[in-house]
Amino acid sequence: MPNYILAIDQGTTGTTALLVDRSLRVAARVNREFPQHFPRLGWVEHDLREIWASVLEAIKAALRQARVQPSQIAAIGITNQRETVCLWDRKTLKPAHRAIVWQDRRTAEDCEKLRARLLEPLYRARTGLLLDPYFSGTKLAWLLREKPELRRRALAGDLCFGTIDSFLVAKLSKGAAHVTDVSNASRTLMFDIHKLAWDPELLAPLEVPQAVLPTVVGNSETVARTRDVPGLPDGIPIAGMAGDQQAALFGQTCFEPGESKCTYGTGAFLLLNTGAKAAVSERRLLTTVAWRLGNQICYALEGSVFVAGAAVQWLRDGLGLVKRAVDIEALARTVKDSGGVTFVPALTGLGAPHWRPGARGLISGLERGTRAGHVARAVLEGIALSIADLAKAMQEDAGKGLTALKVDGGASANDLLMQIQADLLEVPVVRPRIIETTGLGAAFLAGLAVGMWGSPEELRALPRTSKRFRPKMKPENRAALLARWRTAVERA
Repeated sequence: MPNYILAIDQGTTGTTALLVDRSLRVAARVNREFPQHFPRLGWVEHDLREIWASVLEAIKAALRQARVQPSQIAAIGITNQRETVCLWDRKTLKPAHRAIVWQDRRTAEDCEKLRARLLEPLYRARTGLLLDPYFSGTKLAWLLREKPELRRRALAGDLCFGTIDSFLVAKLSKGAAHVTDVSNASRTLMFDIHKLAWDPELLAPLEVPQAVLPTVVGNSETVARTRDVPGLPDGIPIAGMAGDQQAALFGQTCFEPGESKCTYGTGAFLLLNTGAKAAVSERRLLTTVAWRLGNQICYALEGSVFVAGAAVQWLRDGLGLVKRAVDIEALARTVKDSGGVTFVPALTGLGAPHWRPGARGLISGLERGTRAGHVARAVLEGIALSIADLAKAMQEDAGKGLTALKVDGGASANDLLMQIQADLLEVPVVRPRIIETTGLGAAFLAGLAVGMWGSPEELRALPRTSKRFRPKMKPENRAALLARWRTAVERA
């Protein structure tokens, strides 16, 4: 009897395959990185062929690591980098263009033009989003405008648009399904999150034809089955789909309104479950669909920091201060504090609650005595301070304070970063034993669909261990750090 769920976590810099059993034992975890493409300053692209290759390699290696036969897979769950735009041929499944990544800023001027037409209130009311290059709609519009051949093929129904979840379902099912789930659809600027449908009034200013859009499905249901996938048998249900941050919220079992989590990946993302209510933020946070289970809809408030783990990668690849990303903690611990150095991680602009796409990264407070350890520690503080800004805005929107923050994602493994975060928020930070809660959430959604688990309540009852980081920074040190941060953010 099949007793494993295969979760495919397709992220910005790599693909992770998880094999999880009914008791939440992770039988295998394998990550495969793939190249990033930067054709111009501010442009970020992915080659969908390279992404698909990373998916196949990760699955193959995970099965080998766990010594599990492919026939033992009960279902597949998919979670993904969200706003990244994919276009592929409906028949051949060949990419029509490189994917334009969520970090890409090429459509900043297009967003300004839409704002000048006084359209932001319309998009804000119906999508819960702001007019920002972050989201899919203006990226797709750019492709169809700048590449006339793509527009012609789109109008003829020959092309499929989707986020990465859509592309992976198409590849896994050999083109049998062109779908996306409600959580990913809600990140496109083209989807009415109240009616749960593509909206012609949102499509019109973008000049996007409806023929190119996928069918929108729920997050925990069989949407297709595998066919002709190397290394996998035909017929495995593809039964769970969610954008990475919604999947992490689900994986952290934040099923009740008021529960929150923060995922530290390439970017950092703070989400608060608001239940069946699509709460409207007064502090420029986003309202998004968390998930739909059957006919039950759940919404969330979200704040995004565009650069978190990516700042550590920049220290490694751009400045060469560390050889491995994990080495930043040891380097930062060579000093007792950041020595007055402040780092604003606005390498691709500032996200919520600032929303300044033109902002750029900044390092201030350098002096002759500054060492590499001070810069490393300032980078960790910059990530934590960005999250503190989000948390403050979210608490003000929600009208109540945090009692704790659940954390996950690769950078949450950094104990020093988590301690700094607890110190700044003045509440405990709780990190689970399994920090790949994005993949775990996709596994949960798929497992619920095929009966591996009976209900979300059963998932919450499963035994899970965690580590708690409690605040211990002196109030005067916290105040000084926050004051330096506010000044630096104004200058970024």
